[in-house]
Amino acid sequence: MYDRREPPLPALRASDRDRDHTLGMLAAALTEGRLDPHEHEIRTEHALRARTADDLAALTADIPTPPPTRAEQDREDLRDWLAEWRYWLGGAVIMSGIWAARCAQKGELTYYWPVTPLGVWAAVLIAIAVWPHDTDEDEDGGRPTAHR
Repeated sequence: MYDRREPPLPALRASDRDRDHTLGMLAAALTEGRLDPHEHEIRTEHALRARTADDLAALTADIPTPPPTRAEQDREDLRDWLAEWRYWLGGAVIMSGIWAARCAQKGELTYYWPVTPLGVWAAVLIAIAVWPHDTDEDEDGGRPTAHR
């Protein structure tokens, strides 16, 4: 029978940045008590000698990923907020197109009704940006939360 499996992809070479990331995860695991100093030393040596990303992944496979830092979470929040503005812009284009088609059909300019939903939507997005963030940490000791 014909085997349709594709040949395995060659392993990706590990970069210095990849090794640094793995070393950071190992250091965090040592600090949290997930690794003892001897095991940390062994895994660190292996990380420094690793040639592929798979070699590095094997060293941290049994270690949970740390929660994102405050800076990482802020960047993710900003990305999400900017994406929401792109949705707003798409909605503005669609609603304006509907309004323009209706005006063309009637042969006259009518009230620009998209201003109401777009204005409310924009006000909500602006409120999210300026709403004060709570600096207290949540119940499980994670990152500070924002009341949105």
